This record gives sequence, C-alpha cells and structure tokens, in this order.
Amino acid sequence: MIYFDNSATTKVAPEVLQTYDTVSQKIWGNPSSLHNFGENAWNLLEQARQQIAKLMGVKPSEIIFTSGGSEGDNWVIKGTAMAKHRFGKHIITTSVEHAAVHNPMEQLRELGFDITYLPVDREGRINPADVEAAIRPDTILVSIMAVNNEIGTIQPIKEVGEILKDYPNIHYMVDAVQAIGKGIDDLVFSDRVDFATFSGHKFHAPRGTGFVYMKSGRKLAPLVAGGGQERTMRSGTENTPGDVAMARAIRLVKENETTTVKREQAIKERIYDHLSQFDHVKLISGRDQGFAPHVLCFAIPGVRGETIVHAFEDKGIYISTTSACSSKKHAEAGTLAAMKVPEEVATSAVRISLGDQNTLEEADQFNQVFDELYAGFQKIID
Repeated sequence: MIYFDNSATTKVAPEVLQTYDTVSQKIWGNPSSLHNFGENAWNLLEQARQQIAKLMGVKPSEIIFTSGGSEGDNWVIKGTAMAKHRFGKHIITTSVEHAAVHNPMEQLRELGFDITYLPVDREGRINPADVEAAIRPDTILVSIMAVNNEIGTIQPIKEVGEILKDYPNIHYMVDAVQAIGKGIDDLVFSDRVDFATFSGHKFHAPRGTGFVYMKSGRKLAPLVAGGGQERTMRSGTENTPGDVAMARAIRLVKENETTTVKREQAIKERIYDHLSQFDHVKLISGRDQGFAPHVLCFAIPGVRGETIVHAFEDKGIYISTTSACSSKKHAEAGTLAAMKVPEEVATSAVRISLGDQNTLEEADQFNQVFDELYAGFQKIID
C-alpha cells in the first residue's frame, strides 16, 4: 500500500501511540483534582505544554489545548466576534479557506457581521495589498490560512503581518493546520500573528487533539464554557494522554523536519516532472517555493476525480479528491472555483499529499501505475 493522503490524516506514530497508552494506563487522574493523582496528571499536561511551546518558540502560557483544527478555527473566529463586536463587525478572510474557517464566517454573516472574501490569483494566492485595501475602521479580524489544503499554496502571512503592524487592534489569525513540519514556522510565528490553529492528526498524533497559539495580551471569549480549564479559555476535562502524545508527535516531527521537507520536495518533483509529460494532464499545484513541499494537485480533464481516486485505489495507492472534508459531497473544490479553474478541470482534480514516511521508490511506483491508468483513461478522454 502507498498512502498519499496525508493532508486528510496521518497514521499515529508507534512511539506516540505508546505514549498515549502509557499515560492512559498509569496517569489517568483528572488534572483538575486536588489529590496527588490529579496533580501528577496536571504536571504531565504542563510538561507537554512547555515542550510544545519550546519547539514552537513561544511561551507555555500561549498554548491552549483543543480537540483539533475545526474547534480552534471556530474558537478564534467566534471568540473574536464575541469579544470585539462592540468595536466592529467586519472580518477579512480569503476565498480559499478551509470549511472550518469559511462556514463559521457564514454563521457570523447571518448574525449581522460583514465578511470580506479576498480574491486569489491563478496560483491561489492573495495579494497583500488587497488586505490593506479591505481594512475599515470596524475591522476586528483578519484570518488567512498558511498553507492551502487543496493545492498547497503558501500564503504571504509575513507580508500581511507587516501591513497589520499599523493596525494593532485587529486580531490576526492563521490556520496553520497544513503547515507544521513543513519548514515554514518563520511564516506562521511572525511577530504580528496573534493566533494560529493546529490539529494533531495531521502530524501523527491521535485524532481529537490540537492546540491554539494565542499571543499574550490578546483576548478571546471562550467558545466552550464550563469548569474553567485551560485558564477558562477552553473548559472540559483535559485530554491528558492525547495532549502528551501530541507533544511527543511534534517533537518527532521537528527533529526530522529538515530531512523530511527535502524528501517530500524530491518526491513531489519526481511525480510533477513525470505528469508534466502528458498532454491531457493539468498540473494545478506549482513546484516552486511558493508551494508547500507535500501537496500536489493535478487533473485529467474529462475523467472525474472520483474515477481517478478509485482507479489508483484498485492498485493499492491512496490519493484523494482535493479536500477530504468535501470529497464525499461531490462538491467542486472551493479553492479551484476561487481560482476560476474551468469546471471540467475542477471536477477532475485530485490531490497527492505526502508525509514523512513516503519514499522516492513510492513515487516511481506511482508514476508507473499512472502510465498504466492513463492509457485506459485515454479511451474516456478521446
């Protein structure tokens, strides 16, 4: 089996699973309990927080544990709206955001907020000047993803941050779910970013884990109110084994990041160069440094994306239509529509997304299988 769907989810690393199991079995007390058993759980949770903060170059107090990317995105967006609605109801985001950002924005629109969706160019990238042009006196939040989950475009996070230095009262959020371990932390944690969201299952941690980076001094209303955990920012009994396992997963990812990025880029380029030889293949992702090393989106116009996915599946290779969160809805990808990609191409688009376990040998196997399948697809295309 060749697994090329790592942007959808990753396999829990054996070492991470071992950590989860050990903590679950031996330190299962409630971290909020006053007895020693609870205190042991609390101390372990705080060690995990400190480890993540150190690896990310931020303060431990700036790490808030969540259940994943969707909760983090919803919290920052709605928490900002709740905390700052007296000062304004205007939010700026992009037309290529993940549904976990887009849909909360639309919920706020129904409540009377004004949402500006920035256009993108042919590579799916916004123009920072458009952000500045869209800012109004009542703007309270700018939300821009770091790496597009469908085609891998890296957004100009740092350039937007430079603009927002002149607007210190506007919250600046980055959806960094696809960015961790990809060699671009300097973009995500530029000094103007106020919030960044992360999801554990994208980097070999258990599902249901994640965290939000929340810059010191910034204020959010809690989305989950209750017992006051996570400094009242995110109530609910803490997922101690999950969060400790996630900390180990991040450490493993960061230890091997340089090697992994180089290998993923090499795999991507080998497949990219092979696909570029075919007249009926449309390469949507780029191969330069403006794109993340692990995502490659392409299409065979005239062949539906689902057909391509299942054809590779029959050969033991797992890829996906552009976004796993929308693939079963048979919906045209939001990113491709925003890029004004023709419908025939958009409905044919599929995504390869690489991980640290993938190899160049797997790229060669993919290319060989592609040649076989393409010959059959020619009958559909013709």
